[in-house]
Amino acid sequence: MNQQEPRLKHFPVPFFATIMGLGGFTIALEKAETTLDLPVTASPVLLGITGLLFIVILAGYVAKWMRYPEAVKTEFNHPIRMSFFPAASIALLVLSIATLHSQPGLSKALWYVGTVVQLVLTLHILSQWIHQTHFEVQHSNPAWFIPVVGNILVPIAGVEHAAPETSWFFFSFGLVFWILLQAIVLNRIIFHHQPLPGKLLPTLFIMIAPPAVGFISYTKLNGGDLDTLARVLYYTGLFITLLLFAQVRYFSKLKFFLSWWAYSFPMAAMTIATMLMYQLTGEGWFKTLAWVLLTLLTALIVLLVVLTGREITRKGICVPE
Repeated sequence: MNQQEPRLKHFPVPFFATIMGLGGFTIALEKAETTLDLPVTASPVLLGITGLLFIVILAGYVAKWMRYPEAVKTEFNHPIRMSFFPAASIALLVLSIATLHSQPGLSKALWYVGTVVQLVLTLHILSQWIHQTHFEVQHSNPAWFIPVVGNILVPIAGVEHAAPETSWFFFSFGLVFWILLQAIVLNRIIFHHQPLPGKLLPTLFIMIAPPAVGFISYTKLNGGDLDTLARVLYYTGLFITLLLFAQVRYFSKLKFFLSWWAYSFPMAAMTIATMLMYQLTGEGWFKTLAWVLLTLLTALIVLLVVLTGREITRKGICVPE
């Protein structure tokens, strides 16, 4: 067996989270170019890079599936890793949003594929949770938001591509299950003695995404009106962001893992939500906050790209756990 075979066998499905992060950053830059008058137009270039990277990662995982189907089956049945499979369909939805204005035909195709795959994976994983016999409390973690709550992304491009009721369907159950899963995850974190392992601590940032993305989706569905529910969603996301920033001393001690990409998409979502709040209210402090978040997001993406590249060079990724 050559050296390439075992590395392919351990090609991790969480790699798709890099597309979520880069895609979210692309959308944030695109919005900043118009909302904050960003002097540099970088989003089209980053969109092209993100699209190519998605093709590479998808090809890699398909190759793993064809060559090592048992390894994929094991990953798909893993109580933690199974939650990362919908990262692939969410990546499609993010790319659909990123191409919504520049390539509407491509955006529509990506949206339909991403939406169908996301729904299928949601139904499968929820069924597994209901009928499971091997899950324990310590398996619950914020990555569980990805399969179900990820559906609240659908309306952002969906309002342009399908009937409004379709988007309301995905938004409704995504939002309700966010509340339910939030309670489960917080119960596990607060009342159970086994803390989240270091590799999963970055997934705490995923808790920012549901209210931040929910705010953006709801505003789209609501015709751009800033009502009470929209404010509740935005300020909930902002509070969770502040809460996690207050834990920086814990995150700063962590060794780099691919799970660090869990920082990226939620931060991008909060940045975009803040720019939207500035648009809707015209209040200057939202503009200032948006610049702060965009600066932090840019630094974070650069750091993640550098660290991921270093680990790939050192062959620290695609190895047995």
